[in-house]
Amino acid sequence: MPKFYIGLDLGQANDYTALAVLERLGPEGDRKEAIYHVRHLERVRGIPYPEIVAKVAAMLESPALKGNTSTVIDMTGCGRPVFDMFKEAGLSPIGVQIHGGDRSTQENDNWRVPKRDLVAVLQVLLQAKRLKIASRLELGAILQAEMLNFRVKIDPATAHDSYSAWREADHDDLVLSVALAAWHGEHREPETTTISIGPGIGPRPYVSPVMGY
Repeated sequence: MPKFYIGLDLGQANDYTALAVLERLGPEGDRKEAIYHVRHLERVRGIPYPEIVAKVAAMLESPALKGNTSTVIDMTGCGRPVFDMFKEAGLSPIGVQIHGGDRSTQENDNWRVPKRDLVAVLQVLLQAKRLKIASRLELGAILQAEMLNFRVKIDPATAHDSYSAWREADHDDLVLSVALAAWHGEHREPETTTISIGPGIGPRPYVSPVMGY
């Protein structure tokens, strides 16, 4: 049975908020064979958080997503209060705080996840051709461009990640929303400490059963 993941990067002030819907296809329990299709991408700006909560709640009531979707939210910038809005709406979100260390830790429905883990998951999926991006997605080309620049550098003196490329002039919101969804789908530890995602992300056409295109 297909499984869906919503990745939500909540922007602050004039930043974009980005949302991605990934569909996971493959044998149950076999992560190495799972294929992730990016079924939906969108970004908005200047929308109050309560409206975003309502939008996600409405999406989760759609026939394809209802009862079969995990919602993963980056709460690094917005913090716990906005995350609690999603909980109060009954959406059972998974919160992720991104940091520059080297370990993932969990406390109830909250995770602290190194940026390198998110980058590593995308790198593995792309190299194995297990991440598919529909050519008909309006923001697909922008996502591909963000993926080419999405990387993390490890300071050899501290073994911590550099955040110099996180939310620079070129937005990372779309790729971050995809990374959050894929990370939760895979939930694996990275195998390397210095990672760069390169070319080879060509669009693959297909029809989305989730959003109807």
